[in-house]
Amino acid sequence: MKYYTMIDIGASSGRIMLAEIDNKQLALQEVHRFKNDFSRIDGSDRWDIETIFQEILTGLSKLKALGVTECHLGIDTWAVDYCLIGMDGQLLQLPISYRDERTKDTMEKVAQAIDKETIYAKTGIQFLNFNTLYQLYEEDKDLLARTDKILMIPDYLAYRLTGEMVGEVTNVSSSQMLNLETGEFDKELLELVGIPREKFPELVVPGTKIGDVKADLTETYDLPKIEVIAAATHDTASAIVGVPAVGGKWAYLSSGTWSLIGVENDAPINDCPAYEANFTNEWGAYGTYRFLKNITGMWFVQEIARNLDYRHSYGEMAQMAYAVEPFLQYVDLNDPRFLNPANMIAEIQAYCRERGEIVPETTGELVMCVYSNLALAYAHELKKVEALTQETIDVLHIVGGGANVKLLNQLTADVTGKLVVAGPTEGTAIGNLLVQMIAAGEFADLAEARKWLRSQIHVEEYPPNPIADREHLKKYEEKIGV
Repeated sequence: MKYYTMIDIGASSGRIMLAEIDNKQLALQEVHRFKNDFSRIDGSDRWDIETIFQEILTGLSKLKALGVTECHLGIDTWAVDYCLIGMDGQLLQLPISYRDERTKDTMEKVAQAIDKETIYAKTGIQFLNFNTLYQLYEEDKDLLARTDKILMIPDYLAYRLTGEMVGEVTNVSSSQMLNLETGEFDKELLELVGIPREKFPELVVPGTKIGDVKADLTETYDLPKIEVIAAATHDTASAIVGVPAVGGKWAYLSSGTWSLIGVENDAPINDCPAYEANFTNEWGAYGTYRFLKNITGMWFVQEIARNLDYRHSYGEMAQMAYAVEPFLQYVDLNDPRFLNPANMIAEIQAYCRERGEIVPETTGELVMCVYSNLALAYAHELKKVEALTQETIDVLHIVGGGANVKLLNQLTADVTGKLVVAGPTEGTAIGNLLVQMIAAGEFADLAEARKWLRSQIHVEEYPPNPIADREHLKKYEEKIGV
């Protein structure tokens, strides 16, 4: 029996998953789960990273009771946010969330110094106003002067566990600061933000062994002997590793708080058409590039649930949506107004009133509005993927929590005209696991690991219905002006 532990933390929750591998058979269980959210602290929206770390230790302390005495461990989290470490090795401040307003106008400031075309040619990264580049541009200069190292969120958590500082490339590449040609931080962009290279750690690739969990933590919390391995620490990178694709030309949709839709490439596409389409080339595991578009996702449903004081479960909300006709309104869910509104329900309704759309009122109407327009957004971006790669997609694999939403999966199949294969819902944790297993010598490469994965899990297939729903895409694109 071999044990692998996956720490998987998203923008709304975190969990510790345990994988037991017995004679190449996978048994997966959730050991610990906790909520995650940012709060307004000292004038900024910040993550309580210390509470997150304590929740990790709480989860790891449960392993012994499950019979685990020794295991590997990998960490994945959301991207772009970072921790500032002082000369004494301590955290200087709670990290600021990407949803904070400090960078809402920063892209334009940076573009005056280095034009966007040049930045894209260097990095191949999609322009989002919360990228690390823009956060560091706005960072307190006195605080940066007192900073010894800048660590992305998963790298900070690994540092707290092991005492070792590294920068795993799948997450660091989301910073929009790595140069595609040199494989290192771009010198011109470092000069722009006024930060020397030595304030960032050594870059490492997925599968790198970081170190063992520190003895004092092991003793204090009664932990197993744990070796920490650099997973694909960007949760999307792990989710793509966890796609159970075994052939054909496929695309992926990692569906969670955010939706990320694209293809896995062996080389970046950072030409003019890709720049104009604002597609990204985030670094993936094993020398790949995640050519994708980062668009909104289940954030809307999460916020609707919060605005309703969580009186309904997500499953109940989806059932309510079944009773509502789809595509009653066309809404650009990627409009910046929806990034972090005070009240998501009121914001959706105001958007519809302003544009003469039918205003959703009930919970079911609101959720169907979101599902319908997410499906249309997916179809719109998938059409771009095919144009930019000059390849026809046969199958769209949906992984992550959104793979559970059968209604949305079918709507997506209908408007894209593609076969949708949904699962695993634990795609991120499983991708994290596969990197660990490859590092441990269980598989020769990713292709072998994915083939094994397909034999271990159940997926749901959603063929597109032969209906006129694909006409809605044209109307959607006309209404939102794309």
